[in-house]
Amino acid sequence: MTTVLVTGGAGYIGSHCCKAFAEAGWTVVTYDNLSRGRREAVKWGPLVEGDIADAETMAAALRQYRPDVVAHFAAYAYVGESVERPELYYRNNSFGTLVLLEEMLKAGVDKLIFSSTCASYGIPVQTPIDEEHPQWPINPYGWSKFIIERMIDDLSRAHGLNAVMLRYFNAAGCDPDGEIGEHHEPETHVVPLAIEAATRPGRFFTVNGTDFDTPDGTAVRDYVHVSDLAQAHVLAGKMLLQRPGVHAYNLGTGNGTTVKELVDAVARACGRELPVSYGPRRPGDPPALVASAAKAQRELGWVPTQSGMDRIVDTALAWYRSRM
Repeated sequence: MTTVLVTGGAGYIGSHCCKAFAEAGWTVVTYDNLSRGRREAVKWGPLVEGDIADAETMAAALRQYRPDVVAHFAAYAYVGESVERPELYYRNNSFGTLVLLEEMLKAGVDKLIFSSTCASYGIPVQTPIDEEHPQWPINPYGWSKFIIERMIDDLSRAHGLNAVMLRYFNAAGCDPDGEIGEHHEPETHVVPLAIEAATRPGRFFTVNGTDFDTPDGTAVRDYVHVSDLAQAHVLAGKMLLQRPGVHAYNLGTGNGTTVKELVDAVARACGRELPVSYGPRRPGDPPALVASAAKAQRELGWVPTQSGMDRIVDTALAWYRSRM
């Protein structure tokens, strides 16, 4: 059986991808320090507790399990936090990944699926954004991921590393089977925050910025269901086993949703209006991020099937209610 080592596999996106790999018949090993992941999300194989920057623990895991592919999710991913404490992001995301890549090469593991981000593009000069769009991040989180992409390119040329870099747009929703879901501390993602505002007395949903150059003044994002993202990783892993090199793909739907439209979708699902407050823009937030995912469809055969906003909200709401 094909084995995948999933760094950050106890996290939100990583755990959904562990499930998708397991359902596709892969042997799954999770590697996570549990600083932001959750032990109960590890359900599809063993857990190795370790930090990606811990070379000794990483080397031991690679020796023990001899993965065919490493799927790398372990990272800090709060834009606002990255602006306030950029050193955390460069140390954990960029330096930690360098340690991982060095240990992979020492162990003879040369295939990587990297969880990258649309934040590497910065302010769009054109929409939708394709993979040839200039990459010029506007926040440390985006820069920390962009630096990793450059490292992957350089290590590919120098040492034969093979990789698929998947640039996510906005991951949202939860496992339709209800086995895993979304839980962050603190919670900063808009869908669970909107659901909390609609279902818990005294909570308000804050719209950050109403003066963007968008149809209703609120930020536009391309929301893609986390289970669709997970399927893209399985497809990328299968391709990587057959096709060497370094490949970059956007993962999004090509459809933008404003924050106000998202609020309306949550109100429909919950059967009540949300109490909403309005605040300033967050530092480092572009007005609109919408993907062109034609390349992923063409080369990976990836087509998102669950990424309508109502479907995203319904699965997230079901997960939230199951934990109330």
